[in-house]
Amino acid sequence: MEPVRRQQLIDATIESVAQRGLQGTTINTISKNAGLSSGIISHYFGGKQGLIEATVRYLLSNLKNELLEKVEPTTSAIERLMFIVEANFALVQQRNDTTRTWLSFWAQSMHDQELHRLQNVNSNRLQSNLAFSFKQLMPVKQAKQAAELSAAMIDGLWLRAVLSQSDENQFKHSETLAKSYVHSLIKQYGA
Repeated sequence: MEPVRRQQLIDATIESVAQRGLQGTTINTISKNAGLSSGIISHYFGGKQGLIEATVRYLLSNLKNELLEKVEPTTSAIERLMFIVEANFALVQQRNDTTRTWLSFWAQSMHDQELHRLQNVNSNRLQSNLAFSFKQLMPVKQAKQAAELSAAMIDGLWLRAVLSQSDENQFKHSETLAKSYVHSLIKQYGA
Protein backbone atom coordinates (compact mmCIF):
# COMPACT_ATOMS: atom_id res chain seq x y z
CA MET A 1 0.00 0.00 0.00
CA GLU A 2 2.96 2.33 0.59
CA PRO A 3 3.73 2.99 -3.11
CA VAL A 4 0.06 3.80 -3.76
CA ARG A 5 -0.13 6.20 -0.81
CA ARG A 6 3.18 7.85 -1.73
CA GLN A 7 1.95 8.45 -5.28
CA GLN A 8 -1.38 9.81 -4.00
CA LEU A 9 0.52 12.32 -1.89
CA ILE A 10 2.82 13.32 -4.77
CA ASP A 11 -0.19 13.82 -7.06
CA ALA A 12 -1.93 15.83 -4.33
CA THR A 13 1.18 17.98 -3.94
CA ILE A 14 1.25 18.74 -7.66
CA GLU A 15 -2.44 19.64 -7.48
CA SER A 16 -1.97 21.86 -4.42
CA VAL A 17 1.08 23.67 -5.84
CA ALA A 18 -0.78 24.24 -9.12
CA GLN A 19 -3.74 25.71 -7.21
CA ARG A 20 -1.99 27.64 -4.44
CA GLY A 21 1.69 27.91 -5.33
CA LEU A 22 4.47 26.43 -3.26
CA GLN A 23 4.14 28.98 -0.47
CA GLY A 24 0.38 28.41 -0.15
CA THR A 25 0.76 24.63 -0.14
CA THR A 26 0.59 23.15 3.36
CA ILE A 27 0.46 19.69 4.83
CA ASN A 28 -3.28 20.24 5.29
CA THR A 29 -3.93 21.23 1.65
CA ILE A 30 -1.95 18.24 0.44
CA SER A 31 -3.63 15.75 2.77
CA LYS A 32 -7.05 17.19 1.91
CA ASN A 33 -6.35 16.82 -1.84
CA ALA A 34 -5.16 13.27 -1.27
CA GLY A 35 -8.05 12.37 1.02
CA LEU A 36 -5.56 11.12 3.61
CA SER A 37 -4.61 12.16 7.13
CA SER A 38 -1.85 14.73 7.47
CA GLY A 39 0.17 12.39 9.69
CA ILE A 40 0.81 10.08 6.76
CA ILE A 41 2.97 12.77 5.12
CA SER A 42 5.36 12.72 8.08
CA HIS A 43 5.26 8.92 8.11
CA TYR A 44 6.26 8.52 4.45
CA PHE A 45 8.25 11.70 3.76
CA GLY A 46 9.30 13.15 7.12
CA GLY A 47 7.26 16.31 6.50
CA LYS A 48 6.32 18.81 3.83
CA GLN A 49 9.89 19.46 2.67
CA GLY A 50 10.53 15.75 2.11
CA LEU A 51 7.32 15.46 0.11
CA ILE A 52 8.17 18.53 -1.99
CA GLU A 53 11.59 17.04 -2.78
CA ALA A 54 10.01 13.67 -3.64
CA THR A 55 7.59 15.47 -5.96
CA VAL A 56 10.44 17.21 -7.79
CA ARG A 57 12.26 13.87 -8.15
CA TYR A 58 9.03 12.37 -9.53
CA LEU A 59 8.74 15.12 -12.16
CA LEU A 60 12.42 14.71 -13.06
CA SER A 61 11.91 10.97 -13.37
CA ASN A 62 8.96 11.50 -15.72
CA LEU A 63 11.12 13.72 -17.91
CA LYS A 64 13.90 11.12 -18.00
CA ASN A 65 11.49 8.26 -18.72
CA GLU A 66 9.90 10.20 -21.59
CA LEU A 67 13.29 10.14 -23.31
CA LEU A 68 14.29 6.60 -22.36
CA GLU A 69 11.06 5.17 -23.80
CA LYS A 70 12.07 6.40 -27.26
CA VAL A 71 15.81 5.73 -27.37
CA GLU A 72 17.08 2.36 -28.56
CA PRO A 73 20.63 1.10 -29.13
CA THR A 74 20.26 1.78 -32.86
CA THR A 75 19.04 5.38 -32.39
CA SER A 76 21.26 7.80 -34.32
CA ALA A 77 22.77 10.88 -32.69
CA ILE A 78 20.45 13.21 -34.60
CA GLU A 79 17.37 11.13 -33.74
CA ARG A 80 18.43 11.14 -30.09
CA LEU A 81 18.77 14.93 -30.12
CA MET A 82 15.26 15.22 -31.56
CA PHE A 83 13.94 12.84 -28.89
CA ILE A 84 15.53 15.00 -26.17
CA VAL A 85 13.71 18.04 -27.54
CA GLU A 86 10.44 16.09 -27.79
CA ALA A 87 10.73 14.85 -24.20
CA ASN A 88 11.00 18.42 -22.95
CA PHE A 89 7.87 19.44 -24.86
CA ALA A 90 5.91 16.23 -24.21
CA LEU A 91 2.24 16.50 -23.26
CA VAL A 92 3.00 15.75 -19.60
CA GLN A 93 5.33 18.78 -19.57
CA GLN A 94 2.50 20.94 -20.97
CA ARG A 95 -0.19 20.06 -18.44
CA ASN A 96 -1.34 23.07 -16.46
CA ASP A 97 -0.68 21.47 -13.07
CA THR A 98 2.78 20.30 -14.16
CA THR A 99 3.82 23.65 -15.63
CA ARG A 100 2.71 25.57 -12.56
CA THR A 101 4.49 23.11 -10.32
CA TRP A 102 7.73 23.36 -12.34
CA LEU A 103 7.57 27.16 -12.19
CA SER A 104 7.01 27.11 -8.43
CA PHE A 105 9.91 24.72 -7.90
CA TRP A 106 12.23 26.77 -10.09
CA ALA A 107 11.39 29.94 -8.18
CA GLN A 108 11.80 28.24 -4.81
CA SER A 109 15.09 26.59 -5.85
CA MET A 110 16.76 29.99 -5.49
CA HIS A 111 15.96 29.87 -1.77
CA ASP A 112 16.08 26.17 -0.97
CA GLN A 113 19.37 24.26 -1.08
CA GLU A 114 17.89 20.82 -1.82
CA LEU A 115 15.57 22.11 -4.56
CA HIS A 116 18.54 24.03 -5.99
CA ARG A 117 20.53 20.79 -6.03
CA LEU A 118 17.69 18.99 -7.84
CA GLN A 119 17.44 21.84 -10.36
CA ASN A 120 21.17 21.49 -11.03
CA VAL A 121 20.71 17.75 -11.54
CA ASN A 122 18.00 18.53 -14.09
CA SER A 123 20.13 21.12 -15.93
CA ASN A 124 23.22 18.94 -15.91
CA ARG A 125 21.27 15.92 -17.16
CA LEU A 126 19.84 17.88 -20.08
CA GLN A 127 23.24 19.26 -21.07
CA SER A 128 24.93 15.89 -20.62
CA ASN A 129 22.34 14.12 -22.79
CA LEU A 130 22.67 16.75 -25.48
CA ALA A 131 26.49 16.74 -25.33
CA PHE A 132 26.60 12.94 -25.62
CA SER A 133 24.82 13.10 -28.98
CA PHE A 134 26.53 16.24 -30.24
CA LYS A 135 29.95 14.63 -29.57
CA GLN A 136 29.07 12.02 -32.18
CA LEU A 137 28.57 14.79 -34.75
CA MET A 138 31.29 17.35 -34.00
CA PRO A 139 34.49 17.98 -32.01
CA VAL A 140 34.19 17.90 -28.21
CA LYS A 141 34.61 21.65 -27.63
CA GLN A 142 31.89 22.50 -30.14
CA ALA A 143 29.68 19.69 -28.81
CA LYS A 144 29.80 21.14 -25.30
CA GLN A 145 28.94 24.59 -26.59
CA ALA A 146 26.13 23.23 -28.79
CA ALA A 147 24.72 21.36 -25.77
CA GLU A 148 24.79 24.48 -23.61
CA LEU A 149 23.14 26.58 -26.31
CA SER A 150 20.50 23.93 -27.03
CA ALA A 151 19.65 23.48 -23.36
CA ALA A 152 19.17 27.23 -22.98
CA MET A 153 17.01 27.33 -26.10
CA ILE A 154 14.84 24.41 -24.93
CA ASP A 155 14.36 25.89 -21.46
CA GLY A 156 13.69 29.36 -22.85
CA LEU A 157 11.16 28.23 -25.43
CA TRP A 158 9.36 26.04 -22.87
CA LEU A 159 9.26 28.91 -20.37
CA ARG A 160 7.95 31.36 -22.96
CA ALA A 161 5.22 28.94 -23.98
CA VAL A 162 4.18 28.44 -20.35
CA LEU A 163 4.28 32.11 -19.39
CA SER A 164 2.25 33.11 -22.43
CA GLN A 165 -0.37 30.56 -21.26
CA SER A 166 -0.19 29.07 -24.71
CA ASP A 167 -2.10 26.15 -26.00
CA GLU A 168 -0.76 22.87 -27.37
CA ASN A 169 -0.08 24.54 -30.74
CA GLN A 170 2.37 26.98 -29.15
CA PHE A 171 4.21 24.12 -27.45
CA LYS A 172 4.40 22.30 -30.78
CA HIS A 173 5.69 25.46 -32.44
CA SER A 174 8.30 25.85 -29.68
CA GLU A 175 9.35 22.21 -30.14
CA THR A 176 9.72 22.80 -33.89
CA LEU A 177 11.84 25.91 -33.25
CA ALA A 178 14.08 24.00 -30.82
CA LYS A 179 14.56 21.18 -33.33
CA SER A 180 15.38 23.68 -36.06
CA TYR A 181 17.93 25.32 -33.78
CA VAL A 182 19.58 21.96 -33.01
CA HIS A 183 19.80 21.24 -36.74
CA SER A 184 21.38 24.66 -37.33
CA LEU A 185 24.03 23.90 -34.67
CA ILE A 186 24.79 20.57 -36.32
CA LYS A 187 25.20 22.37 -39.63
CA GLN A 188 27.30 25.12 -38.07
CA TYR A 189 29.64 22.95 -35.96
CA GLY A 190 29.28 19.49 -37.41
CA ALA A 191 31.10 17.55 -40.01
